[in-house]
Amino acid sequence: MLLSMTGYGKAECLIQNKKYIVELRSLNSKQMDISMRLASLFREKELDLRTILTQQLERGKIDCAILPDNNTAESATAYINTQLLDMYVKQLQDYANQNNLTTDVLAIAMRIPDVTKPNENSQLSDEDWEILKSTVMQAIEQFNSFRRQEGNALQNMFTEKLNAILALLSQVEPLEKERIQKIRTRLEDNLRQLSEETQQATDRNRLEQEMIYYLEKLDITEEKVRLKNHIRYFFETMQEETGVGKKLGFVAQEMGREINTLGSKSNHSEMQIIVVKMKDILEQIKEQVLNVL
Repeated sequence: MLLSMTGYGKAECLIQNKKYIVELRSLNSKQMDISMRLASLFREKELDLRTILTQQLERGKIDCAILPDNNTAESATAYINTQLLDMYVKQLQDYANQNNLTTDVLAIAMRIPDVTKPNENSQLSDEDWEILKSTVMQAIEQFNSFRRQEGNALQNMFTEKLNAILALLSQVEPLEKERIQKIRTRLEDNLRQLSEETQQATDRNRLEQEMIYYLEKLDITEEKVRLKNHIRYFFETMQEETGVGKKLGFVAQEMGREINTLGSKSNHSEMQIIVVKMKDILEQIKEQVLNVL
């Protein structure tokens, strides 16, 4: 079962009579890339939180936010620099009076940096830390559930696209005999256009050998077999445990090589059209493989 690199999870907890929200988001990335936004109360645990996320989420560009649910939730764990606040309020009030403005200068002043600062006496207890860890794990569980849903949608899409390539490959087979016959006829017509003296000097046995060798070089049986095998392996890999995104990318590259060889050997307009359609479908698969964990 596939997992998507895209994920979302959310959970809430109550710590020191304040409500905090844990929110996880992710996008695709080749490596684990964690960005964290933490309330001041939890900053001392950033390394521990990063370790938990790394162990549980494997890979992706992860955005983790653990913040109060509103601007007032953290105010009790902070103190107000009243001297600085008085100065800002006076300046803002004077400016408002001079310009005939009506505004809540206190609300504006409270949002100015350094007016409020975290209360250094506020500390995270062991009990609080256990509550936070439990909440993070709840968010991770929801996050992974989201990844499974998205992964299931990706798997259905891959199945549809791979079956479409197989259907196009089946359309190639009826054209093969026609293609070989056309090539043979064209070569013989070109030979007949040579002078009579040249035709008499031509070794027919050697000509037949060269023609067979040329037609064998255009044979696409091996490419068809290998392409079918790659598609079968893609299906099998999708049934494996998580972390198969990179492997699927490698398989898709191999499929591309076989399709390109089919195109270079086709020497037939209708077959070339089919190959172009295969390439288009494969590009869609490659684009979405980047979203697989």
